[in-house]
Amino acid sequence: MKITDTSDLWWKNAVVYCLDVETYLDWNGDGIGDFEGLAHRIDHLADLGVTCLWLMPFYPTAERDDGYDITDFYGVDPRLGTHGDVVEVIRTAKDRGMRVIADLVVNHTSRKHPWFRSAEASKDSPYRDFYVWRSDPPPDTSDQVVFPDQEDSIWTLSEPTGEWYLHRFYKEQPDLDVTNPRVRDEVAKIMGFWLQLGLDGFRVDAVPFFLETAGADDGAFPEPHEYLRSLRSLVGRRSGSGVLLGEVNLPFEQQLEFFGGPDGDELTMQFDFNGMQALYLALARADAGPLAAALQGRPVLSPDSQWATFVRNHDELTLDKLSDSERAEVFAAFGPEERMQVYGRGLRRRLPPMLDGYPRRVRMVYSLLFSLPGTPVLFYGEEIGMGEDLDAEGRLAVRTPMQWTAGRNGGFSAADPGKLPGPVVSGGFAPEFVNVADQRNDHDSLLSFMKLLIRRYRESPELGWGGFQVLDQPCPEVLAHRCSWDDGSLVALHNLGPEARTVPLTLEGCDSSHRLVDLLQPGEVPVSDTGTVQIPLEGYGYRWLRVVSQDSRRLA
Repeated sequence: MKITDTSDLWWKNAVVYCLDVETYLDWNGDGIGDFEGLAHRIDHLADLGVTCLWLMPFYPTAERDDGYDITDFYGVDPRLGTHGDVVEVIRTAKDRGMRVIADLVVNHTSRKHPWFRSAEASKDSPYRDFYVWRSDPPPDTSDQVVFPDQEDSIWTLSEPTGEWYLHRFYKEQPDLDVTNPRVRDEVAKIMGFWLQLGLDGFRVDAVPFFLETAGADDGAFPEPHEYLRSLRSLVGRRSGSGVLLGEVNLPFEQQLEFFGGPDGDELTMQFDFNGMQALYLALARADAGPLAAALQGRPVLSPDSQWATFVRNHDELTLDKLSDSERAEVFAAFGPEERMQVYGRGLRRRLPPMLDGYPRRVRMVYSLLFSLPGTPVLFYGEEIGMGEDLDAEGRLAVRTPMQWTAGRNGGFSAADPGKLPGPVVSGGFAPEFVNVADQRNDHDSLLSFMKLLIRRYRESPELGWGGFQVLDQPCPEVLAHRCSWDDGSLVALHNLGPEARTVPLTLEGCDSSHRLVDLLQPGEVPVSDTGTVQIPLEGYGYRWLRVVSQDSRRLA
């Protein structure tokens, strides 16, 4: 089935940009990024080509998990601004043609949330059954914790009542009991509140944990996916074209369940964690095979569903779906030092340092990202090639202040460095070498290249909407694929190896009346009568080629 009315499926060819207000731009000089600063940088995002802004948690927090331990789901952290400031950012973004989504973190609360304070104080609390409790000592659950370097059990004893409460993450983040209809009602109210203020949807945190029923009575919640469908319906009713972008790090078959199967009536989009991990294995081996296999292994989705593609996010770069030997290969290539690794399963690095700052290779990876079928997601600072701070704790290594200028604190804040959320990156990726201001005036910069990529992506609806095909060719280092939709067809080639290659392809449905026109650089490639082409690629080279016929009215 082909969708022809694309007006309400804006996310199919969106460009999503994730940022943390706290580390983006400090406008009032207190050392902490704020919504007023973000409002002054919306034009940077619009100029880049971003069409959807994703805000990491900005709610009041006890600061145990960088904002993900929330004390008030309806509030705004006073360090960042007010509800009025949030609405002003949303209005400004929409004036520039941008949608805005925010993190929905309802798997757990902070231990300091009023609900849990009440629940912990007495078994008779009206909020006691908002959480999951047990009266008998728990068994060993050290193999179930999400942060194995911080916790050794998913149960913690609460002294006031002598019972244990469930927490999949930090002990300061007790899990909510989604089997309780009052909890489900609260989640709906939270979503409705922020949709009413102008959000276009949510990035849903830890979806499988959110629907988990561990510790609950059998039969208390027989159809968790029905509840997910109801949340999708709520977003549709309240916003018309809102999205639920889900964090579901599971094998493809299980991810399909969270889409709602062939009906596509649960999560709108999901991150392709499997494809991301295969990408890094392919880069480590200079062999496109693992990535090609992952892309071909994606299940067929409903036209109302979509994959979100990425090369870096705000968490650790997880490699948990790779085998032990495969993970060791990626560690050896991109994180050989123990301090570069985290939880024994991932990396705490950004892409440019992992690739030794080699410009062509970095650009090849981002070209590949934007050419893959799906919706690309960028993490703030990727557009300029920011690095990480390995002296920071855990995942904070990649959540450093944004680098706007070569000046003090990278232009992030005028405050003393000690007042910042964390140190600005030092070394070869410090602001004097990597910043927005310098790259805006450099036509050969990574920022200029990213603007070109995004512009070409937005001009190529087949990447977000079309069918996908890996093309047969004899070069193992090269991924060649084709995306086609309606009357458009685009061929992309990416060389994951350092040696130049000439790639022979046979393009179905093409003959000498067609030609391949370069989209990222001047040039074109002729097609033979039999549909064959010979495409040269430099080491770490990349090309986007539009299939154009003699009678085509499409712009190359």
